Amino acid sequence: MRSVRTIAGDTANLVLYRELGRSDDDAEEAFWLLNKGLADYGPVLPGGVRVFLPELEERATVSASISAWD
Repeated sequence: MRSVRTIAGDTANLVLYRELGRSDDDAEEAFWLLNKGLADYGPVLPGGVRVFLPELEERATVSASISAWD
């Protein structure tokens, strides 16, 4: 399990996206389960707080075909 320190003004979603490249519901749920008590800081986290990052399975990206005729 990897941990990082927050930067002043971070939110849970911002930390997840910056470190894992995703901030979907599954990632956020796993994040909050690992970091009990983090919600006590409120929605915006102070700098220097150590948070643990969940180890998640990679999600397959689905890209829609784009046509000039659509």
